[in-house]
Amino acid sequence: MVESKSSKTWGGRFAKPTDPRMERFSASVHVDGRLWAQDVRGSVAHARMLASQGIVSSAEGEQLVKGLEQIARELESGTLLLDPALEDVHTNIERRLGELVGPLAGKLHTGRSRNDQIATDLLLWMRDQIPALLGALGELRGVLVERAAQEVDVVLPGYTHMQRAQPVRLAHHWLAHYEALTRDAGRLRDARSRMARSPLGSGALAGSTLPIDRDQTARELGFAAPTRNTLDSVSARDAALELLAALAISMVHLSRLCEELVLWSSSEFGFVELDDAFSTGSSLMPQKKNPDAAELVRGKSGRVIGDLMSLLVTMKGLPLSYNRDMQEDKEPVIDAVDTTRTCLEVLAAAIKTLRVSHASMERAASDPMLIATDLADQLVLSGVPFREAHGVVSSVVAHSLAAGVELSALSRDTLRSFHPALDVDPAQFFRVERSLEARREPGAPSRPRVLEAIASARAELAEETP
Repeated sequence: MVESKSSKTWGGRFAKPTDPRMERFSASVHVDGRLWAQDVRGSVAHARMLASQGIVSSAEGEQLVKGLEQIARELESGTLLLDPALEDVHTNIERRLGELVGPLAGKLHTGRSRNDQIATDLLLWMRDQIPALLGALGELRGVLVERAAQEVDVVLPGYTHMQRAQPVRLAHHWLAHYEALTRDAGRLRDARSRMARSPLGSGALAGSTLPIDRDQTARELGFAAPTRNTLDSVSARDAALELLAALAISMVHLSRLCEELVLWSSSEFGFVELDDAFSTGSSLMPQKKNPDAAELVRGKSGRVIGDLMSLLVTMKGLPLSYNRDMQEDKEPVIDAVDTTRTCLEVLAAAIKTLRVSHASMERAASDPMLIATDLADQLVLSGVPFREAHGVVSSVVAHSLAAGVELSALSRDTLRSFHPALDVDPAQFFRVERSLEARREPGAPSRPRVLEAIASARAELAEETP
């Protein structure tokens, strides 16, 4: 976003017009056109400040504001379309303002540069997007909590290394994803807290000799204060990087959830089935039902991670202050915001409507091997060091596998033969419900703890505001 010598508004320094190839190469209106509302807001605040400071007259300031408000109405209604030949959104708006108010439009740019203007526009746009992102995150988190409430008594294996490990409640599993997404919401709020200062009035890099009032424009645009260093103001894009990082992490969380849905949808698992509205068939095999919603979200996570990498690499070698490379800041941010929000919305609807095979999950969780760790805990309660207990139970497991007998079918005497402290009734000890209810520490999958977690999550969601 620099002042283009292709416009008749600026010039005199150059002896040649810009090469048409360079015009096309440097144009950004196809991207920064998304920021038109923020650009108009910033210009209105700037015009009012110029008038209050006597840099333009009150009548001129009023005329500029009325012209800008008309442009906003025209863009909102679609009666004014941005012209890609005019390079960027700023030039489009200023050109239309000139048609409405004449040469007075040339006074609007007094005391500011494209550099502080676009930095302000981008901050405003990002702040404007965060409530919708938080709302979409809240919707998905709410769906997970309600699924947890419905499926408190459904049990499935928890996995490590993609191997069945220990039984957990499905509600506990849904709530694990809720916790990750709750941290994502916190990261978005944290990012927004560092978008609280206005770059407007920083100029190209060193402010202005004119008596502008940066506090006034900051207040009008909803910022807490102006930025503290004009050079930093036009150089910094860490707010965009922080937002991208938060979105990339959130998409990683969504991708992991979707990976489970894809696996669980397979015949090998048979745990869930996505609703027809979020699945597709095969162009060749009529029997197929593919979990496309989950696969697409999983795929789009790479796109948002790439958006973050793109801007990080763009910024890493730039000296202060503004460099034209930074025109590349908006496309990854806009793409990441759009992609993440869409993924959140689609996934919330897909999870809300998916069908769970309680029987398949419970059948998979019924393997007594999943409760082998409890035997080691039993020995620990008898004073056996855990490492020794682990070895004893490993021997029990090896015996069970070699004999082709489930742990729950071993006799009490057989268990005692490995260690006297293993004096338990196998049929009762290897019950999934007993194992789950023995886990009562905070955050564990016993029924009371899961119900507490659901109530806490509901209260948390009810108190949140985007």
